[in-house]
Amino acid sequence: MPNTQHPIELLRFNTCGSVDDGKSTLIGRLLYDSKNLMEDQLEALEKSADLTGGGQINLANLTDGLRAEREQGITIDVAYRFFATPKRKFIVADTPGHVQYTRNMVTGASTANLAIVLVDARQGVIEQTRRHTYISSLLGIPHLVVAVNKMDLVDWSEARFQEIRDEIESFLPRLGGFRDVKFIPLSALNGDNVVDASAHTPWYEGPTLLGHLETVHIASDWNLGTFRFPVQWVNRPNDPTDKTLHDFRGLSGQIASGIIRAGDPVVVLPIGLKTTIKEIRHYQDSLPTAFCPQSVTLCLAHDIDISRGDMIVGIENLPGSSSDLQARVCWMNQRALIPGKKFFLKHTTQTVQAVVTTLESRINMGTFESEPNPPALAMNDIGVIRLKTAKPLVFDGYGTNRLTGSFILIEQGSNATVAAGMLTSPTEEAKPEYTDFAI
Repeated sequence: MPNTQHPIELLRFNTCGSVDDGKSTLIGRLLYDSKNLMEDQLEALEKSADLTGGGQINLANLTDGLRAEREQGITIDVAYRFFATPKRKFIVADTPGHVQYTRNMVTGASTANLAIVLVDARQGVIEQTRRHTYISSLLGIPHLVVAVNKMDLVDWSEARFQEIRDEIESFLPRLGGFRDVKFIPLSALNGDNVVDASAHTPWYEGPTLLGHLETVHIASDWNLGTFRFPVQWVNRPNDPTDKTLHDFRGLSGQIASGIIRAGDPVVVLPIGLKTTIKEIRHYQDSLPTAFCPQSVTLCLAHDIDISRGDMIVGIENLPGSSSDLQARVCWMNQRALIPGKKFFLKHTTQTVQAVVTTLESRINMGTFESEPNPPALAMNDIGVIRLKTAKPLVFDGYGTNRLTGSFILIEQGSNATVAAGMLTSPTEEAKPEYTDFAI
């Protein structure tokens, strides 16, 4: 009998929030209560000296793997963990809460479908809460969970939970971007409303955290409307034993968005030539259709000079092509960003030289208002800049396509990543023209 079951969906999510809000403990509780720990992991936890005064296992140690993290009781680096339930697979990124590690939080959140922002019920909404919620929105994460943790320390007060909810809901409309927002009261340390519903919150009628993670709708998170295929390498097999491959020339890469079918017309950018898809290859198979995020090899009807960094796109809704760019950036370096600074800019599969020409604005994290013409962007600042690249980029706005609308800036000399950028949608003047290859 053929297997007619649908593949189990994969949900990527990250935890963020301020220091000591309980992010690592929450992930440990998820893994522990959902029975996703191996026997050796359980034995290591039980044998370790990291037992609390009450004799409870320190669940944070499941993700805090660095010695400094265990000694200080904080999270420094991003820790990724995989687990699964019968309904869904998960990859979770435990990200740091300290302000100086905001860059690590950006890294962990960059590929997430969902963000969990933890709030300590005693402390309420603080600047890091606002900062991480804003960054999650800025990065285009479609689903948000506000987990009000340590509710046991405020006597499971419904009024306190509602107060925190009202404060966050007051600034969410200014952020935009989120398709849905869920507020969940819980205690990560004790497991209330994490995997199992809590008897302490009869006033809460929503799902547990795991229940929401298993059911939140993510099928529409991928952009299937516009085809984008950044070319990673030109595939010319060198196998003298297979004569059928002597003349084979394919273009390999990962589909960034959209759907492609054999016979579809496409445009190769930046050269601007129109052709058609002759064949779609996946390993030894020929596919009639492919879609994001599949990695495939495309064979074109015409022999066009294409190399790594070029992009094959659908003829509808063309991307922009320009060397004059506007972008919102998260600055991650201790040395401030000033106009005139040169960098390497990595976008999809290519790297070009770029110079920052203007700092247009900086976001005030207290008010979310734009402050125009700042003299510099300090570490962890978020602002709008203009860049000039050595050659035109083929790009979309980040709000339309998270892959073709994002980039990183790399410091020349040290090769350190100093900024994550999100491109503004291209103007109509930046839309490229194309001609049919047969002309």
